[in-house]
Amino acid sequence: MSPTKSVTERVCQAIGFEGLALLICTPLLAWIMDKPALEMGMVTLAISLIALTWNVIFNGLFDRLKVRLQLANTPWTRVLHALLFEGGLILMCVPLIAAWLNISLIQAFILDIGVLLFFLPYTYLYHWGYDVLREKLLGLKETSPPKPQCADR
Repeated sequence: MSPTKSVTERVCQAIGFEGLALLICTPLLAWIMDKPALEMGMVTLAISLIALTWNVIFNGLFDRLKVRLQLANTPWTRVLHALLFEGGLILMCVPLIAAWLNISLIQAFILDIGVLLFFLPYTYLYHWGYDVLREKLLGLKETSPPKPQCADR
């Protein structure tokens, strides 16, 4: 199995990650912040779009780093992945959260830390699950009989 993923696969992985996160976070944050679901949905969507872009870029860089440093997909590698991903996301999103919700940077940071407490295990579990499913699907493809090919005309 190839450890590298195509750009298309990376985009699909990131969209799945963000889509599931939106479904979980929007109603939860609306309830916690006592804000309308539409407003929190817009904030969550904006952060999700930033995170989606970051996800594709970061995962590509992280996969290259794993190859260069010969890192296996161990639990510690996954912890490092989750910490670095979420740390970068905090730096990008805290100012956006503060401006959108009209709160201080400190309040936005505290809110983001609360969200991070959800996303650290979510990131770990999502990417672990994705890799397990990917390995099974690629394993099935490798063992399936070859498809008949049409003769050249």
